[in-house]
Amino acid sequence: MAEMTDFTFWVTVIIFAATILAIVSGKIDSSVSAVLGVLAMVWMGTMTEGQAFNAVDWNVMAILVSIWIIAGYLGKTGIPEWLSVKALDMSGGNGALLVMILSMLSGIISLVVDNVVVILMMAPVAIPIVRHLNMPLAPVILMIGFSSNFMGTALLLGDLPPQMLHSVSGIEFMEFVWQDGLPSSFPILMVVFVLTLFVMYLFGFRGSSASGGKQGAGGSNANAELPFDARIPDKLFATIVLVGFFGTIIAMSLREYLGVHLGFIALTGAMVLILVVEVMGHRLKKPEFEEILQELDWRAIFFYIGLFALVGGFEKTHLLKDLADALAPLFKENLIAGASLLYWVTVPIVGVVEHDAYILTFLYMIRDLGEQGVQTWPLYWMLVWSGTLGSNLTIAGAPALYVALNIVEREDKRKVPLKEFLKWSITFTLAASVICYILGMLIWVIPFA
Repeated sequence: MAEMTDFTFWVTVIIFAATILAIVSGKIDSSVSAVLGVLAMVWMGTMTEGQAFNAVDWNVMAILVSIWIIAGYLGKTGIPEWLSVKALDMSGGNGALLVMILSMLSGIISLVVDNVVVILMMAPVAIPIVRHLNMPLAPVILMIGFSSNFMGTALLLGDLPPQMLHSVSGIEFMEFVWQDGLPSSFPILMVVFVLTLFVMYLFGFRGSSASGGKQGAGGSNANAELPFDARIPDKLFATIVLVGFFGTIIAMSLREYLGVHLGFIALTGAMVLILVVEVMGHRLKKPEFEEILQELDWRAIFFYIGLFALVGGFEKTHLLKDLADALAPLFKENLIAGASLLYWVTVPIVGVVEHDAYILTFLYMIRDLGEQGVQTWPLYWMLVWSGTLGSNLTIAGAPALYVALNIVEREDKRKVPLKEFLKWSITFTLAASVICYILGMLIWVIPFA
């Protein structure tokens, strides 16, 4: 296309700003806002429809849909219920310990499963256990939400930010564990997660105990009081799903050696699992494939597609490049100050701005900074970490928290006051952000400064 005219430049900026504002405000569904923004850019001449299509990272879309399909089958195996009852057994009826175990389970599952899917899997089986022990529901479900949102950036598969980082920088699966001789996202966030749970234990859960149910929840009598069967109903089906699940993850970790895109590997894993389950259907207690498809979050899929195309159109204004040029001297002269500024500006912003859109925009800016000779990886990591941790501040930053809050309000039949929500979210976000900042600076920023 020809060089962008002044009119098209300003129209593009206005469309982008209006779309982000619509996403943040929630007045219009975020997926509708994103797609409308892309359509407006195409019709106003920012880009052609072909360019909009090519701006979408379809590899990332394939990863998302495929992992969601596999996770859908996993949720039907009875394994989440079984894990929750094991958590009850391990806690011995101690309410504080139960919350920490459920939070840890949710965080670990979200390493490889989308955070919204984790909440939808874990919350329904946590609720009867919480009721069984006569504990307040809101703190427990919110902690599951915070934990699921937290750990999604630790590995490549859990959430969109690490997949966007893969798209922009080319980082591979194992580099989320160890990169350039340094521990990277998984070990750092795991340490931060454990320490944050300890802070939350001291802040809001220490001394809390179950007032109902049986102390020492182990044993069939305690489990029998729960309103669901804690046994895995079809062990063959569960085994097939687990083999497909972990087989896909292992194959994705070997992407460099297999020589194909991650999305293709994930799609292959999902299709093979579907084929095996359907062929063996007469021998399995399985859900129908249509049921799995219906549970996919199609709104989120359309939102992410629109988001990629929207940022692709905004890139054509070269404002991100101009911003990178303006910031380059600061990051060159003082990487510590620059990384600190990026980190602590991001944390509050993503508390009120949908964090995926913010992170994708600034990933492109950091990539452009690399062309100016700036060390990019300290900035990449500080951005995705602060962008993920800060999003736990409000439901505007992370859709996963909106899902968790809806579950609480539906089950408790009450509106959760903002003050009550912020009591937990501010403490969790502040503790995680401070701990992660210290580790990130010591491991990734100061050595490169």
